[in-house]
Amino acid sequence: MDFFAGKYDVIVLGAGHAGCEAALACARMGFDTLCLTMNLDSVALMACNPCIGGTSKGHLVREIDALGGEMGLAADDCRLQMRMLNRGKGPAVHSPRAQVDKRAYHARMKRALERQERLRLAEGECVELLTRAGRICGITCADGSRFECRAVIAACGVYLKSRVLIGGFARESGPCGMLAANSFSNSLRELGLSLRRFKTGTPPRIDGRSVDYSKLIPQYGDSPAGVFSFLHAPADFDQTPCYLTYTNARTHDIILSNINRSSMYGGLSSATGTRYCPSIEDKLVRFADKDRHQLFIEPEGLTTDEKYVQGMSTSLPPDVQLAMLRSIEGLERCEIMRYGYAIEYDCIDPLALSPLLAVKSVDGLYMAGQLNGTSGYEEAAAQGLYAAINCCLALRGEPPLKLERSDAYIGVLADDLSTKGADEPYRMMTSRAEYRLLLRQDNADLRLTERALRTGLVSGERYERLMRRRERIAAARRELDRIVPPREPLTGMLAALGEPAPRSGVSLLELLKRRGVSYAHLADTFDFLGNWDEDTVFAVETDVKYEGYIKKQEEQVRRFAQLESMSLPADADYSGIGGLRLEARQKLNAVRPQNVGQASRISGVSPADIAVLLVYLEAQRRQHER
Repeated sequence: MDFFAGKYDVIVLGAGHAGCEAALACARMGFDTLCLTMNLDSVALMACNPCIGGTSKGHLVREIDALGGEMGLAADDCRLQMRMLNRGKGPAVHSPRAQVDKRAYHARMKRALERQERLRLAEGECVELLTRAGRICGITCADGSRFECRAVIAACGVYLKSRVLIGGFARESGPCGMLAANSFSNSLRELGLSLRRFKTGTPPRIDGRSVDYSKLIPQYGDSPAGVFSFLHAPADFDQTPCYLTYTNARTHDIILSNINRSSMYGGLSSATGTRYCPSIEDKLVRFADKDRHQLFIEPEGLTTDEKYVQGMSTSLPPDVQLAMLRSIEGLERCEIMRYGYAIEYDCIDPLALSPLLAVKSVDGLYMAGQLNGTSGYEEAAAQGLYAAINCCLALRGEPPLKLERSDAYIGVLADDLSTKGADEPYRMMTSRAEYRLLLRQDNADLRLTERALRTGLVSGERYERLMRRRERIAAARRELDRIVPPREPLTGMLAALGEPAPRSGVSLLELLKRRGVSYAHLADTFDFLGNWDEDTVFAVETDVKYEGYIKKQEEQVRRFAQLESMSLPADADYSGIGGLRLEARQKLNAVRPQNVGQASRISGVSPADIAVLLVYLEAQRRQHER
C-alpha cells in the first residue's frame, strides 16, 4: 500500500563507499538527507579486499580527504598496517595503502552517518524513481513507502539483479550473502538509461590458525606509519604484518585441469569482467609464460582469524578451491572459511552522465560508484563525494565544482566515465592521468582544499593546517634561495657525493636540482637551513628536482585549456556537419561533449574530426556576428 513517508532535499540510494560519502557531504552542506540502504549491516561494507588505497587509489583517498570527505579519516582510524607503495619510483606514483580492519571500518563509518546532523540513515529498497516534468521528485520503496525529494544520488553498488557464481552453482544474491535488488533496474530503463552486465570476483578467506607462517615471507608496514588524512600526523602503532607466498606448478595444474568447472569458463556467465583484477583462472590463461603468481595473506581484522588470500580471486567450485590452496607453500593444511566467488550485476552506461556525474536526461538525478561501471572502494567514494558536492551546489543555485583532468584524479575519473564510457569495469590507474606529476598524492590539499571552501565541507582546522603547510613550504624554499661560495663546506660535501664542484657561487636551489644531492645533504652541510619536517622537505625537494618537468606539464595544461574553453552548442546536430566521419557523428551525438577538449577525448573522434569541429565553430561565430 502506497503511503507518504517523508520529504527530503536529497535521497542517497545505497550506503556503500559511494553512498556514505554522498550522504555525509549532502548533510554537511546543509541539506536534509535520507540515506537508504537495503541492510544496515552493509554500511561501508568492504566486500572484497581488506585494504584502502594503493597505486592511484591512494591518490583518490587523499583527494577525498582534501575536499572534506570521510574515507581517509576512517581508514586512518581503522588501519592495521600502512605502507607507501612505489617508493623506488618517481614521486608521481608514490601511493599510500592501508590494511584495514573491515568490521571496525563498517562501525566507524556507520557511526559517522548516525551522528551527522540533517542525515537520516534507514533500511529500505527503492524500486522506482519518480519524476515530474523531466525532474526527479521522489522515490517509491518495495514496502509501499513513498518519499519526496529535490534530488537523488543513486549509489547502488553491485546489487542490481546481482548473482553470485561458484563453479556450477548460481544464486540471486548481493556480495557477502546480502539481498539483491531486483526491481530498480527496470526503473532506470524506464528513464531511458542503457544498462549493461558487468562482473567481478573475490578470493576465498581462510582460517589464519591453519596457516604455517614459518613458510611465508612477512610483509611489514612503514615506520613511522603514514596517514591518509591531512588532519593526522604520521605516528608509530602496533602494525599487523601481511605474508607473501606463491602459486607453483602443482597449483597451476589443478586449476587448468578444472578450468571448465569455473563459472566463467564453464559458460555460466556472459557478463564482462575486469581486466585489471583478473581471477586466478584468467591469470593462468593470459600469462601462460609465468611459472608462479604471488599471493598475499592479509588480515581481515583484529577480532577475527579470517585471512584474505589476495591474488586468488576465483569462481572455481569448492573442492578445487581447497585443492589449489593446499598446494601452496604454507597453506598445506589451510581451512577455507568463505569460498571465493564471482558476482555479476547491472550497471549503467556512464556516457549518459555529464562530467559532474549528473544524468543528462533527468534533472536532479546523479549516479556514483560501481553503478557507473567502475570497480574499487576508492573510485566509488570519490564519485559519491563529487556527485554530492555538485548536486548540492546545483540545489543552491551556485556554479558547480568542476575538476578538470589537470586538477585531480577525481577529474580524470569523471571525465573518463562521461567521455569515454566503460566497456569493462573501470579501475583508476596512474597511467590514466596525463598530468600525474602535478597530481601527486602529497599535494592533494594544496590543489583542492581551498577550492572546496565554498562547499562548507572544509573545516576551519583543515584550512588553517593548509595555510601553515603552505607557509612552511614557502619558508623552506626561501632558505634555499641563497648563494654559497665554491669552497668548504660545499666542496667537501660534493666531493663525498662524487659531484663536481661549481666554479663560482651557486644557489642551494640549483644544487638541489642535481640528481645526487638531497635536501638532507644540504641540511647536514649548512646549519642555516631549518629543521623542517619530512613532509615539508619532500614537497620542496620534489618541486625543485622536477621543476623542469612540472613547468612542461603546466604549459601543456595551458595549451589544452584553450580547447576546453571552446564550448560546443548543447543542441548541435553533428549528423549535419559535413566532413565528420560517420563514427564521429554517432559518438558526438551520443556523448554531447561540452567543449572541443572533451570532444577530442571521445573514442572514435579523430584529430581530423576535431579540425572539422573547429571550422564549424568558426563558421558559427561569423554567422552570429552578421
